Amino acid sequence: MSNKLKVLVIGSGGREHALVKAIKKSPMLGFLACAPGNGGIALDCETPNISVSDFDGIVSYCLDNAIDLVVCGPEVPLAGGLADELRSRGVAVYGPNKSGAMLEASKAFSKDFMKKYGVPTAAYENFKDFESAKAFIENAPFDVVVKASGLAAGKGVIVPAGKVEAVEAAREMLCGDSFGESGRQIVVEEKLEGEEASIMLMVCGKNYVMLPPSQDHKRVFDGDKGPNTGGMGAYAPAAVATESVLKDVRENIISPVLDGLCKEGIDYRGTLYIGIMITKSGAKVIEFNVRFGDPECQVLMPLVESDVLEALNDIALGRLDPSLVKIRKGYAATVVMCAGGYPQNYRKGDEITLPDIEDPDTYIIHAGTKISGGKLVTNGGRVLDMTAVADTLEAALEKAYALCAKASFAGAFYRKDIGYRQLRRNSSGRDNV
Repeated sequence: MSNKLKVLVIGSGGREHALVKAIKKSPMLGFLACAPGNGGIALDCETPNISVSDFDGIVSYCLDNAIDLVVCGPEVPLAGGLADELRSRGVAVYGPNKSGAMLEASKAFSKDFMKKYGVPTAAYENFKDFESAKAFIENAPFDVVVKASGLAAGKGVIVPAGKVEAVEAAREMLCGDSFGESGRQIVVEEKLEGEEASIMLMVCGKNYVMLPPSQDHKRVFDGDKGPNTGGMGAYAPAAVATESVLKDVRENIISPVLDGLCKEGIDYRGTLYIGIMITKSGAKVIEFNVRFGDPECQVLMPLVESDVLEALNDIALGRLDPSLVKIRKGYAATVVMCAGGYPQNYRKGDEITLPDIEDPDTYIIHAGTKISGGKLVTNGGRVLDMTAVADTLEAALEKAYALCAKASFAGAFYRKDIGYRQLRRNSSGRDNV
């Protein structure tokens, strides 16, 4: 009898393809599937046509195929209790239970949790009625950010230009239907000043591995212009998260958060993504996510030198030894190639031409692709994540952009300035902005 693992990854985007590629390298792997997957994932493993919201279908597939480990990519199934359902049927899961997923599923819960356990974050109040929110905004002694409390696919945060815009954003959420149920409760908080970074932890109770700090680029156009997107590119490690910043994060954010989860009786097993703002008075939490960031996952997986599957499985089984997870030296960068019109209306169904991969430290990660009529075609706004690892950030970006230049589909575009903050720091010889 084989003791190799049978693994199912849940999801269909670039994050899941990055996980699939990392898991495929493991000598522990016996069988791999990804549901529902995408056009590129289908070239790497089986892709059963099961929706991420079809819990009965996922459970049946796991039991019918004797799946040992489920790795859940997106947040919605976790918030719905998929991990609880699978664990009750004896299937190990990398991903938090429904109680742990509340850190992302409810910004109001998340802010109250931070307040309770003394985690540094922006001053805030939660609101369910518009008049109270309006009074708070108008009287606040600081500029504000307005957030839908529920899941909004990364788009539920409004950074208004002033108080009039802030009041209007609150009205749209609480009285209108701009975010549906997700906006029925809102968080109004102080606008923090500084530079953002993403801290990704692989958590098993009070044990954790901190992956290299990363930074993504949310605005659609160069120079951080235009509307917010799901992410146009990322790089790691991000030098803005200096050793002193990371020490601050470990002591004042991670430690009280993991202690707090234990005190709340939450057995957290999975990724904890901490979005931080590095302010003049230290690192403060902007948000928590309960899964790997996308596109940050695409730059973090190639930087894990040890066996990714072993770490995922150990965490799912509650036995992580952080010393076994090794990070390679160097830098990773990813550039997202998008369909014309993204993030508004965009085309689908255009044929994609891809270059051959010759360098083992370059990866074409598929995000919004599918196979149609035997051809690879576009099937999303963010289509491909061109990813590379090298000794320097400059070299990693050069290799990633070389892949972009060799790939093509109608209307394709991408930002040309990924990593610009760090490149600027590098050229000026400064560690910080």
